[in-house]
Amino acid sequence: PILDYTNKAIKYLLFDGTYFHKSGCCIVVIDNQSKIVVANQYVDKERYLNAYEILNNLKEQEIYPKAITTDGHKQVTHAIAKVYPNIIIQRCLYHIQKQGLSWLRTYPKTQAGKDLKELLLTLTTIKTETEKNSFLQSFFRWNNTYKEFIENLPNDSIAMKDLKRTVSLIKRALPDMFHYIYDKNIAPTTNIAESFFSRLKSDFQRHRGLSEKHKVAYLKWYIYFKNNNIF
Repeated sequence: PILDYTNKAIKYLLFDGTYFHKSGCCIVVIDNQSKIVVANQYVDKERYLNAYEILNNLKEQEIYPKAITTDGHKQVTHAIAKVYPNIIIQRCLYHIQKQGLSWLRTYPKTQAGKDLKELLLTLTTIKTETEKNSFLQSFFRWNNTYKEFIENLPNDSIAMKDLKRTVSLIKRALPDMFHYIYDKNIAPTTNIAESFFSRLKSDFQRHRGLSEKHKVAYLKWYIYFKNNNIF
């Protein structure tokens, strides 16, 4: 349990999960200011009911955050909105960039893909409103330039599918991409959680072969020790 006075100070969260092998997902909720893991759960997968339970438990502890940064998982986003209907949801810029670049591939086959890739590469460098506006102007200019070209590509074209998916990703995320510019306490990415998971998995490698029960116990103790700076 978290002390009451601490609960009232928790206003900026990160929500993320990582999988261990093919089954089991460790979900953590991190306070962006203290870097403390305020909630964790080992579940079957990152889905609505699991996310809802974790967030609702925080709410029952009288934790009412102002903003939360997440990778954009639809079911998690729905759970966040259900538990905290007035919260600011910040989409992780790194996940948007990574997914978009993956779809566009290392070497895009069209000039449209090459130009969109160059634009995506700037996403995680945006720090100011001026830079945000420049990104938006460039994206909408790109959209106007290549809209007809993309529409005329064959429906079974890999290039068309890659471009359409990437454009759709950006357009859906746009309303929640730049909240951090106006509130510096909002994390623009879930990198803090990703870094935590990287260290966790590295340490866990020394304990491979644990039963599911002992794995869950290990993860909970690991997070407890990290929170208390025991190692």
